[in-house]
Amino acid sequence: MDYAALAARIKHWAKELGFQAVGIADTDLAAAQNRLGDWLGRGWHGEMDYMARHGALRSRPADLVPGTLRVISCRMDYLQAGEEPGDDPLLACVSRYARGRDYHKVLRGRLQKLCDRITADAGEFGYRVFADSAPVMEVALAAKAGIGWRGKHTLLLSREAGSWFFLGEVYTNLPLPPDAPASEHCGTCSQCIDVCPTQAIRAPYQLDARRCISYLTIELQGSIPVDLRPLIGNRVYGCDDCQSVCPWNSFARPSQEPDFAVRNGLDRATLVELFAWSAEEFDARMAGSPIRRIGYERWLRNLAVGLGNAPATPQVVAALRARSDHPSALVREHVSWALSRHG
Repeated sequence: MDYAALAARIKHWAKELGFQAVGIADTDLAAAQNRLGDWLGRGWHGEMDYMARHGALRSRPADLVPGTLRVISCRMDYLQAGEEPGDDPLLACVSRYARGRDYHKVLRGRLQKLCDRITADAGEFGYRVFADSAPVMEVALAAKAGIGWRGKHTLLLSREAGSWFFLGEVYTNLPLPPDAPASEHCGTCSQCIDVCPTQAIRAPYQLDARRCISYLTIELQGSIPVDLRPLIGNRVYGCDDCQSVCPWNSFARPSQEPDFAVRNGLDRATLVELFAWSAEEFDARMAGSPIRRIGYERWLRNLAVGLGNAPATPQVVAALRARSDHPSALVREHVSWALSRHG
């Protein structure tokens, strides 16, 4: 089989399926494994025990999926046009990637369709698709595949699309010719480091997740450290600050993917209106959203912090008082803190 020609067809099919960039990488992740080991050794993964539990599998694709020779890495853009709520402390700031449909489902479906096309063309082959759903070093693999380079904030950057995109992978036993890695273009810029509200980016390419607002509002199960709460501002699910200031994101273009269109007005919703949702309303509105994975209790926890950092309007104080006797001790604690901020 002419695997170079097959690789070219795979890239064409992937773009027909809605991916904006496709690359092919080999499975040598030794350098990335060393960085991961150092990061875990510092304890910067916080409560994300799965990062340590699957450490070896992350850097050894052939151990995770026996027979893997190559990884097909795919990029799908998600940026949506519109104003950002960050400057209005009464609005809830939700990370851009989470305002539409759950990207896991979208990417997995498209990757499976890509594999179906490959099967129809080349016959049965070994593969497994991933979309941020298993111990996969997606940034390292995408960098090896030439899709972009790791920025100083640790996310992948592309000269054409900045960083507003998702990554998905196909582990395969097809001996496709690998692409050349992308060169780095961050230079002396440090805007992503300087802007971080909690100083979670300790140095270029070194992120202490325990201080990252995305970790605090999504991954952390329990109480948010009191000293970090004022720094979170109105960010109730994730944080985009390090991406928003990146000069490369000036080249990003809005996605044409309808699944990533904003739902439930999450680009302009107020903290008060979201805090008023019942558990049933949360489940109904967040069906098919990545936000649903944190659950209603942590959703209220995050909103209480945002309300504690908001101006002390009568509406803000009344919303907090209405939840002061909530059945959840976690919610009550954060509501009490928020009320104390308003005297």
